[in-house]
Amino acid sequence: MSSALIHYQEFRKFALCKYFIKITYTTDKSILTKSRQEKWHLIYPESDGLPMTENTLQFEWIVLIKLGLEACFAQRNDVFIAGDLFWYPVEGQPGVRLAPDVLVVLGRPKGHRGSYMQWVEDGIPPQVVFEILSPGNRSREMHNKWEFYRQHGVQEYYVYDPDRNNFIVYIRQQDDLTALPADQIRDFISPLLGVRMVWGEEKLELYHPDGKKFLSYMELLEQDKVAQQFAEEQAKRAENAEQRAEMEAKRAEKLADMLRKLGIDPNGL
Repeated sequence: MSSALIHYQEFRKFALCKYFIKITYTTDKSILTKSRQEKWHLIYPESDGLPMTENTLQFEWIVLIKLGLEACFAQRNDVFIAGDLFWYPVEGQPGVRLAPDVLVVLGRPKGHRGSYMQWVEDGIPPQVVFEILSPGNRSREMHNKWEFYRQHGVQEYYVYDPDRNNFIVYIRQQDDLTALPADQIRDFISPLLGVRMVWGEEKLELYHPDGKKFLSYMELLEQDKVAQQFAEEQAKRAENAEQRAEMEAKRAEKLADMLRKLGIDPNGL
């Protein structure tokens, strides 16, 4: 072997070791320092260059679930929720990764991340995962995802196809992710999230633990519009009632003046 080749191989080993050095933490022990982030992201990419979703319906469902869950846990700082974020469960194996449509990690702080590197996050895997199907998804692909989530510790795995209104719920039972029978998930409450999922004849609906329905941005705007209209109507009614009361008071005072001119004490009537 030539000395030049030996030198190149040694240099390559040194370069790899440089990037795989032990991670140092910031004061909150959760987020990598900027310099470490830059080095790790060379090995653990934040993107694969593929689009987030295949169609607008899939995107709308991902946003609905992600934002709805964030609203559920708005008061808790130890719940991390993300959409289409690469999850790397094994240090040193950047090829072992998946980007769930929505993931939930209980026990990890909120905050922006370029990817979810599990060994940086105290070894805690996402406990809950949602996948929204599109026409391009294939059975083999979905089986591989199920196997990935089964192997790496997901506790609850939800799969919904909005085009066909198909819904599957997997719950961890020992070392397996087991699909629940359809009749058990028509009205189902997530054991970890407390979110209620009602699978009807036309679509899936999700509800906060307090009973409020997950709403899209447009539905929230419509709800605010209706609430504003109701408030304006109530204010108008109150204003009209006040005007009527003023008119009645003026009429009563006018009548009292007429009686006094006739020598009659209105207070004596």
